[in-house]
Amino acid sequence: MDRDTAAFVETYRRFLGEVVNAPRPVASKLTPLGELVAEHLGAEVSSLPVLTESMPPHRLADADIALDELSDAGDGRLLGVGGGQQRGHHSFSELLENPHAAFDAGPVDYRAAATGPHSERRTVAFGLRLLHHDGRPVAVLQRASPPEHGREDARLEVIASDPASGESFLAEVRRLMLERSVLRGQVLTIGGTEFGRGTGQMTFLERPEVSAHRIVLDETTLAGIERHVVGIGEHRDALAKAGQHLKRGLLLYGPPGTGKTLTVRHLLGRTAGTTAILLNGPSIRFITMAAEVARVMQPSIVVLEDVDLVANDRSISPSSPVLFMILDALDGLEGDADVTFILTTNRVEVLERALADRPGRIDHAAEIPMPDGAARRRLFRLYADGLPLSSEALDAAADEADGTTGSFAKELMRRTVLAAASEGRDPEDGDLARALGDLLSTRAELTRKLLVGSGDAPPPQGHSGGSFGFVGTVG
Repeated sequence: MDRDTAAFVETYRRFLGEVVNAPRPVASKLTPLGELVAEHLGAEVSSLPVLTESMPPHRLADADIALDELSDAGDGRLLGVGGGQQRGHHSFSELLENPHAAFDAGPVDYRAAATGPHSERRTVAFGLRLLHHDGRPVAVLQRASPPEHGREDARLEVIASDPASGESFLAEVRRLMLERSVLRGQVLTIGGTEFGRGTGQMTFLERPEVSAHRIVLDETTLAGIERHVVGIGEHRDALAKAGQHLKRGLLLYGPPGTGKTLTVRHLLGRTAGTTAILLNGPSIRFITMAAEVARVMQPSIVVLEDVDLVANDRSISPSSPVLFMILDALDGLEGDADVTFILTTNRVEVLERALADRPGRIDHAAEIPMPDGAARRRLFRLYADGLPLSSEALDAAADEADGTTGSFAKELMRRTVLAAASEGRDPEDGDLARALGDLLSTRAELTRKLLVGSGDAPPPQGHSGGSFGFVGTVG
């Protein structure tokens, strides 16, 4: 290459370098949605921080109620966000400023959320709220949890023209969520989600109504149970004033079928307006979540049924069995928390050592024993209420059915009615005697064990939470 050609090549190289490296006018990355928010805030959104408030999915209805109230007071408006599924993978900032996608206003996404056993609320699942708080503009992106995308929490993302206003706004949202919560005063249970992760779904249950005459216990035992659960709650102010602790633990123990669950149902009926969370078997793994809800929504009750079935299970936390998780949850609440923990078990020996090693967590234990002769007579008459059976026949059947429980009496009366109904007539004393003979026969030995239970091991059991009749699911 001669000198002239080399000079030309060098000149051309420098020219290309200057072209490539020359500063260019940068096009605005603000999306149409970003322009709306910037206009509302009266500020450059790129210079403002985003405040994020995460919450479990069962609190989104509470957040929706709080935001509606603040929007009504703050001249608010609600917009949707276009962009399909793609928008769910972007932060609030990326929805407002994005060189690759022009996110714009669109229809609001809603999701039905239960607010009680028979009620629900249309809740914003993806929407943008533009409102004012204390006279200052605020923008809030409200998102439900999409567990199918790997995220279990619901979120509020807040941008305010003054960051201090954003903090103040979120504090007010939290206050209203607590004050207006749909969970307060309800009976709830917690179960796993279809996606197999750990947050769980919260479901509303009917509050049971079980009168005291249906609880076949001696008066002293029942009175002690009621005083510990109901009485402390009724006198919480006097106890607190005297410096006495309100947190309490109750253990109901005894053979299967003796009435532990029925006693719990009675206590729930006696404590209307108290938030109750019921956990049974595998759902006991949600004890930490239940304890937190109980702490926030007090006065409250946490019921842990059949604890012995999972007490030594380490599948949830290999380093600690479930029973220790329960005891840790009790320890995590202050003494002045108006929270009652009720544990039921068929095999108290499984729990006794651990409870004794950490005294004070359970401060009242009540045995629900096998019914004696007088108690069986009461049970038979209770379950035969309204049936045309003589008192003599019922008492004779109760005396003959020694060693049986209320579950046995309940099934006996059903078989008595069924035998008569199959012949198109009302039940008679003879139907009762024949049904009793069938259940006490050797060929019904397994059925009898399933109704009465075994002294060696608990019988197969289903999820007793179903007896409370759940309807609506939160989250």
